[in-house]
Amino acid sequence: MSKTVSHKLNLRNLHAEDYADVRAMMQRVYRTVDTPWEKSQIEAMIHRFPEGQICIEDKGRAVAVALTMMIDYADYVGKHTYMQVVGDGTLSNHEPEGDYLYGIEIIVDPEYQGMRLGRRLYDARKELCEKLNLRGIIVGGRIPGYRKFKDEISPQEYINRVKRKEIYDSVLSFQLSNDFHIKRLLKNYYPTDHQSEGNAVLLEWNNIYYEAKTRLIGGRKTVVRLGAVQWQMRRFASFDDFQQQVEFFVDTVSDYGTDLVLFPELFNAPLIAQYEDESPPEAMRRLGEYTEVLREELMRLALAYNINIVSGSVPEYRDHKLYNVSFLCRRDGTWDAQYKLHITPEENRSWGLTGGEALKTFDTDIGRIGILICYDIEFPELARLLVERGANILLVPFWTDTKNAYLRVRLCAQARAIENECYVVISGSVGNIPKVETMGIQYSQSAIFTPSDFAFPHDAIAAETTPNTETTLITDVDLDLLKELRRQGSVRNMKSRRRDLYRLKWIGH
Repeated sequence: MSKTVSHKLNLRNLHAEDYADVRAMMQRVYRTVDTPWEKSQIEAMIHRFPEGQICIEDKGRAVAVALTMMIDYADYVGKHTYMQVVGDGTLSNHEPEGDYLYGIEIIVDPEYQGMRLGRRLYDARKELCEKLNLRGIIVGGRIPGYRKFKDEISPQEYINRVKRKEIYDSVLSFQLSNDFHIKRLLKNYYPTDHQSEGNAVLLEWNNIYYEAKTRLIGGRKTVVRLGAVQWQMRRFASFDDFQQQVEFFVDTVSDYGTDLVLFPELFNAPLIAQYEDESPPEAMRRLGEYTEVLREELMRLALAYNINIVSGSVPEYRDHKLYNVSFLCRRDGTWDAQYKLHITPEENRSWGLTGGEALKTFDTDIGRIGILICYDIEFPELARLLVERGANILLVPFWTDTKNAYLRVRLCAQARAIENECYVVISGSVGNIPKVETMGIQYSQSAIFTPSDFAFPHDAIAAETTPNTETTLITDVDLDLLKELRRQGSVRNMKSRRRDLYRLKWIGH
């Protein structure tokens, strides 16, 4: 009786828990290399670009893997090496706003060769490229068959013969059959690849479904105009009066073509004056009754004035818990929310606030952004996680009563901009609301901070307001300068991290 071999193959994204399978697979494929990828490196790849790390499992065991990153095509179309691409092996060169995928590695367990798993992984990469609307895929393809011909012909001639199908190369022939075309020879691409004599072929696959983004259809901008409102705390006779003041500022900044405007933390707090006879915890919960209607109003304004609005933050009461939430209202009609994670002792004592559980990055038409509400900016891990996920702009709505409290927010925001090579916008409120408990006084100086290097303002401040005066702040920031800084800056904080000594990992939801 013949033995029946059954498989249950499943294509999915790679998980950190698959590392034992991946390690065993690599040891079988690369017999002369001891663990080419460390566990921390695989985990970092998954963290930075989870969609790009793909595997095929057979009955729960990973048997084929494709590792991938996003790049700017112009940076890699010329001569480069494998190590220049992979860096420290953690996708430190991954460019979330890139226009191409770069195929780093494809590994198939020797037991599964002949089952066309490599082709499935290539097809998965192509689907991902189409889904992300990228221009194409490039890879540095090995030519392992060249060693047999190295004394007879040059690498260029070998490549041409493989292209003409006069020679079969297990890697290059496979890639050509997958609709990749040859761009150039890469000498010394991987010096320890003795089978290829260190050579590789730069190959490209073009996404014929790519749709070029233009400003007419909402394409992303290089230079982004950011706005912040330094909000005066005052009594309002009604919610309608409050809305009129909000619309006034949205109207004002949108007249200057602003792409995004940030309001301060708890900027609807003046409405709490209606409940001044109630205890502070109850009054704040009552204020939460306005949250949904306020979000809907901000959505209306975002669409009407063609501007992305970050609501500062507002209280939200649900499931018997009081939260502090910031809404991102996009000008395309969609919205999302970030909850304040860290609650100050005073916020807990006065109102009984509960911290959120998730840290999000948000895709917008000006790139990927993150929101950290006031106290959250004082925890450097959060900003680092957001930037590792591709955020280039961090929005920080805050509410501080004294100058020393304000300086905690300001100085931490400046540090986050420098250490993460990103822009940070802070927006606060000024003034006071007499006879309302817990409102107290306000101190604020809103600002937009930059990294500190030659391409940026000498004091790393793009713009700032006059302290304690109701006003708006509008300035332009160049996202391409961040890319240049990360590649060629005087210092490169994100790239210089010693991942062999320490690492950061989000363990929440």
